[in-house]
Amino acid sequence: MHHSRLCSILIDCRAELIEPATHFWSRALGREVTEVGPRYTSLATPEGELTVDLQRVSGTSGVHLDIETDDLEAEVRRLETLGARRKRKVRRWWVMEAPSGHTFCVVKAFSPEFAARAKPWSEAITEGNCAE
Repeated sequence: MHHSRLCSILIDCRAELIEPATHFWSRALGREVTEVGPRYTSLATPEGELTVDLQRVSGTSGVHLDIETDDLEAEVRRLETLGARRKRKVRRWWVMEAPSGHTFCVVKAFSPEFAARAKPWSEAITEGNCAE
């Protein structure tokens, strides 16, 4: 059995737009900027809420979701049985594509709420049987 949960919303921004985007999203969501790095800018996360990060990208601006898990390979396989496909592995996570064409990432569990809020998935569900 493994566990997973929706953990993050990433706002993908072209590099030249990251500062105005940070200004906008920080104020729109009422969240202070907590960290500015070369690739990611993090906004404060109220307890129990999803993290919101702005990510510098070279391509098109957009939004994507991250799913965190305690078993990366098991979660990726579970999502593949639902129709997702692997696009590429990036360091410690997988970039995936949903059947709808939306990109999302599967990452190793990192949030303090993971243990309390993650959904358990049995091997039967992992193998394609979505009934609980």
